[in-house]
Amino acid sequence: MPLDLSSIEKGVDSLDAALKVAADAGFMSRLSKEQADTVRAGVIQNFEFTYELCWKFIQRWLKENRFLDEAALPRTRKDLFRMAARAALIDHPDRWFDYGDARNITAHTYDLDKAKIVYEAATRFIVDAKELLERLESMND
Repeated sequence: MPLDLSSIEKGVDSLDAALKVAADAGFMSRLSKEQADTVRAGVIQNFEFTYELCWKFIQRWLKENRFLDEAALPRTRKDLFRMAARAALIDHPDRWFDYGDARNITAHTYDLDKAKIVYEAATRFIVDAKELLERLESMND
């Protein structure tokens, strides 16, 4: 049964749009520090929910397409990403481990140095999130 991918599509598109705004040096240079921080915070928030959508869709896809029962489902997200790599949904599970670490940073504390780490992870993540979406679309039957 095909998955409804509309929510992950919206998440990936929203993160991509937020990153493009934040990467516009001319636009960002006209903002106050508070406004620029708000734009970056928007990127981080988009990263958070898009990452969550991605791993949940990986889990759904595996359950629907690999005939996994509850006992065979991965116990950790690292296991999930390894399984996703074996199913050719993603290429580099280690990158996804790093994205998970960045996502966990946002759940525990928020300061400028940690925000920079998460923002940089978001700029790398968009490439892999788009690739995952493309693969989900092509293997969604």
